[in-house]
Amino acid sequence: MKRQLVVAVIGAGDAPRGVCKIAFEVGGVIARRGAVLINGGRAGVMESAAAGARKAGGHTIGILPGRERRDANPHIEFAIATGIGEARNAVIVASADAVIALAGEGGTLAEIGFAKKFDKPIVAIDSWREIDGLHRAGTPADAVALALKLAASNSRRRKSNG
Repeated sequence: MKRQLVVAVIGAGDAPRGVCKIAFEVGGVIARRGAVLINGGRAGVMESAAAGARKAGGHTIGILPGRERRDANPHIEFAIATGIGEARNAVIVASADAVIALAGEGGTLAEIGFAKKFDKPIVAIDSWREIDGLHRAGTPADAVALALKLAASNSRRRKSNG
C-alpha cells in the first residue's frame, strides 16, 4: 500500500474570516487529492482547514500544545496531545511532507523556520512575501497541487540520496 502524503496547513489561530475561508478550501483540496492534513489542531486557520478536509472526506491530525486531546477542534480526527507547548510546531512540520502557509504570526513564522531547517517544501498563499525560499500560489487548488508535486519530488530525492 502506498503511503499517503501529509500536508501541514499553518496560519493564525485568530485569523480573519477571509483567511479562514481560504484555509477551508485548502483543506478540502488536500482531502480530494488523497493527502492527509496535519496542523496544530486548534482554532482559526487550523480549524477551518480541518473542517474543509473532513467535509471532503479526508483525514485530519492535530498536534496539540497541551496534554488534553479534548482541546482539539471538532474537525480533528486524530488528536495528539503533546504537553510541549509551542515546541509542537517542530513536530507538525517534521511529520509533514509539505507545508502550506497562510497569514499568521510568530507561531506560523516558527513553523516556516522549521520547514526550511527540515528541508520541507513550503507554499505560501498570499502571505510571507518577505521570506525567500517560499514557493507562491494564488489559489488553494494551485497551492495544494504545488505542495504535493514538491513533496513527491523531495521524497524521490531523499530516496536516491539514501
